[in-house]
Amino acid sequence: MRSDSPADAVSVTPVADKAGIALFISLPRRLYAGLAGFVPPLDLEQADLLHPAKSAFYRHASVQMFIAWRSGAPVGRICAQVDFVAQSQDANAPGYFGALDAIDDRAVVHALLDAAQDWLRAQGMRGMRGPLTPSPNGESGLMIEGQSEPAMIAMPWHPVWLADHVAAFGFDETNDLLSYRMPLDGTTELAHAVPDGMKPGQGALRNIAIKSLSKKEIAQQGEVLRTLYNDAWKNTWNFVPLQSYEIESMIKQLAPLLRSEHYVQIEQNGVPVAMALVVPNLYDIAGDLGGAPSPFGWARLGIRLLRHRFTSARVILLGVSSRLQGTLLGALMPGVAIAELFQRGHSLPYNHVDLGWIREHDMPMRRLIERIAPLPNKRYRVYERAIERPAPDTGP
Repeated sequence: MRSDSPADAVSVTPVADKAGIALFISLPRRLYAGLAGFVPPLDLEQADLLHPAKSAFYRHASVQMFIAWRSGAPVGRICAQVDFVAQSQDANAPGYFGALDAIDDRAVVHALLDAAQDWLRAQGMRGMRGPLTPSPNGESGLMIEGQSEPAMIAMPWHPVWLADHVAAFGFDETNDLLSYRMPLDGTTELAHAVPDGMKPGQGALRNIAIKSLSKKEIAQQGEVLRTLYNDAWKNTWNFVPLQSYEIESMIKQLAPLLRSEHYVQIEQNGVPVAMALVVPNLYDIAGDLGGAPSPFGWARLGIRLLRHRFTSARVILLGVSSRLQGTLLGALMPGVAIAELFQRGHSLPYNHVDLGWIREHDMPMRRLIERIAPLPNKRYRVYERAIERPAPDTGP
């Protein structure tokens, strides 16, 4: 949607009630309806990220949503967030902005970014980073490439024009995040063949064992996953540790989608040292129902869910214990996890699995993945800039 009336004034108002939150959550499908490649996410899924009553993020953050208006119609949205866990890790950590969506109009995008910046400045923040919705542990980055690729769970879609408008606001370059699509047609397993003696329980990996997801132990395994994830990524850019209540909320949301094959827990002498979590792609069964399905649509979704009619999935968490990082065994662990996922893929109906996000500068991981999928199918960018302090009022 493009505005042809740049002279019309843009106003940005904070969201202050339930009706405003509902509009904020549903707005992208109003802004992007009919655009090639756009598939509206379920409002229910977005509420898990954004709604104060449903998102665990609000337990350690302050958040303000904004909606942009022109001629009485909503034309964009943004939220600004202060993550107190991030601040406790680093007093100089920036504030975040996220959930940025707008019509093709630079004035609208910059008015939204100004509103977020002003709010973050008032909270004492010295910088702003995003889009992060609502944090690095949610939906990260603005889509730069891949608008025509199939939609994937927890990976936001943005129109091609949005990046230009955001860049023009004066952001510094930061990291790009990549996603790779790995077909499950047998060719990937050939490209990622594991030699004898390098498989769990054999040769150099004789003390390595692999566990699957257990519905009876899902809470305990969730905590193992959280501990491993926090340990694996603690020294990386933009990392914020997952809290116990966040993983509990995630498991509650994902439990209806998960099967035993979706979780790989690698242990050395009985101690967890690596993990991977795969999530079925909700768009496969909900993409044709719109963001707010009718009662009949919800019934169809329930049937598809029970029958596990997914054709794709995404690896959303992958990590290796810090005590193995820099060792030969540690270097082998991501490959072992990926090989195990391929093996399990034989019992699941998926045609492909997406692996992302991968930081552009993480060359060891990229080299491993690009043996299988040479080029990323999606690219996301995280922007950052200092927040200018207002000039002091020196009086007349």
